[in-house]
Amino acid sequence: MADTTIRLDQFLCFARFAKTRSIAQALVGQGHIRIDGRPVCKSSAQVRVGSVLGVPVGGHVRVVRVEALPMRRGPAPEARTCYTDLV
Repeated sequence: MADTTIRLDQFLCFARFAKTRSIAQALVGQGHIRIDGRPVCKSSAQVRVGSVLGVPVGGHVRVVRVEALPMRRGPAPEARTCYTDLV
């Protein structure tokens, strides 16, 4: 049975929103990430299919819906299949 959740820092790294997991952890720790509209301060927060994430990227906020949970940090085209841009 496949896992139904993944840690937020892992998702950000695997989906290529952050270059490394430690950068993802720092981003979460600063309180810049939202899951389903709620600010999150813990890297261990769980992300599941259908979660809506607000992620700051280059001066604006990118809002995405999780479509699949990545199992690895693969190539960018593979990472893009794991989420859908909403804004």
